[in-house]
Amino acid sequence: MTTLTPVLSRNWDRPDSYTLDAYRENGGYEALRKALTMEPDAIVEMVKASGLRGRGGAGFPTGMKWGFLPKDNPKPRYLVVNADESEPGTCKDIPLMMANPHALIEGVIISAYAINSHQAFIYVRGEVLHVIRRLRHAVAEAYEAGLLGKDILGSGFDLDVVVHAGAGAYICGEETALLDSLEGYRGQPRLKPPFPAVAGLYASPTVVNNVESIATVPSIVANGAEWFKSMGTEKSAGFGFFSLSGHVKRPGQYEAPLGVTLRELLEMAGGIRDGHRLKFWTPGGSSTPIFTEEHIDIPLDFESVGGAGSMLGTRALQIFDETTSVVRVVRGWIEFYAHESCGKCTPCREGNYWMVQVLRRIEAGKGTQEDIDTLLDICDNLLGRSFCALGDGATSSVTSAIKYFREEFIAGTHTPAWELFPYQRTTRWANESVEEDA
Repeated sequence: MTTLTPVLSRNWDRPDSYTLDAYRENGGYEALRKALTMEPDAIVEMVKASGLRGRGGAGFPTGMKWGFLPKDNPKPRYLVVNADESEPGTCKDIPLMMANPHALIEGVIISAYAINSHQAFIYVRGEVLHVIRRLRHAVAEAYEAGLLGKDILGSGFDLDVVVHAGAGAYICGEETALLDSLEGYRGQPRLKPPFPAVAGLYASPTVVNNVESIATVPSIVANGAEWFKSMGTEKSAGFGFFSLSGHVKRPGQYEAPLGVTLRELLEMAGGIRDGHRLKFWTPGGSSTPIFTEEHIDIPLDFESVGGAGSMLGTRALQIFDETTSVVRVVRGWIEFYAHESCGKCTPCREGNYWMVQVLRRIEAGKGTQEDIDTLLDICDNLLGRSFCALGDGATSSVTSAIKYFREEFIAGTHTPAWELFPYQRTTRWANESVEEDA
């Protein structure tokens, strides 16, 4: 399988791909016209039949999530798009919204119609001001063209869309923290149940979906569930963005069927940089257990990756060659999680803080054998005991790194990482501050 499936990225090479005119020239909003002639429940069933699973990391069936909305609840229904892309290594939604914002907006309209919602929100990470501006411009174009607002395309269906800028908190990528932030509160995860489908935004039935999930809906409506299922695998249907970054010749977005392997993606990306070899990589961002060169032929679908001990996540493939210190990389990731922990629960707040201290000590060559056991012990007390998935995700890189590269952690008991990997001395090392902190 070496064939790309450019659906959402089909027109990215056009300088004006983000405009309404360019989108319509390539069949844009025709799926909406078709959807508005269908019964809402028929669209939900079509999405269920397609096998579309959430593209934000968890992989929960999208149509099934829509079906959880209670039919007897008199409160208004809301659709919320999670565009708070903040995971280290994850970089698919931002280029999608920049190059093809109308695919997302068309998906929002169809999805809102399917779940009988008349108010939708797109919650965007606060730092990406250029994305916020582009989305708001696209929404304004849609309103002006009669694609949003009252009586959309003469169908009698009304929908308003708000592009909401977050404040830059990674925790707001967790759906209930996002809803609290959207309501004006501090972004912290809520206790579940009740789940958002029952009591979400403003305590009303709410669907929260990822950008890519929603943007994929128009292509399913236009081409049918069987077309979508013809790509990917039996249980992981369709296509998705695979974001290659790091030590590859041609990093970028590769839109391919689920089930493609890293070996195939690397061939399309020109391979590892010359003179080097693959050491380790992430299949789904920094919150997924790392893989090594031995996993290069594992099909990148939910089941295969899970069976091999990791998670497909957001398909953020961070590639590292043999010049990289795994201790240094993991330390950087855990510093991120310690900084972004909302502090609501003790295991995550304290666990990530202390893992940073231990990892800094090991990186500086001042670790002990007991430090490795301490890291694993902290992970044991953090995994499954935090309020949300941030804590679980933070343990993934630590436990998997020790599993595959324990010798590097042992070396940290007597030799600083920057001496073990002198190739990276030109990169900014925190060695002096690490030694002081240790």
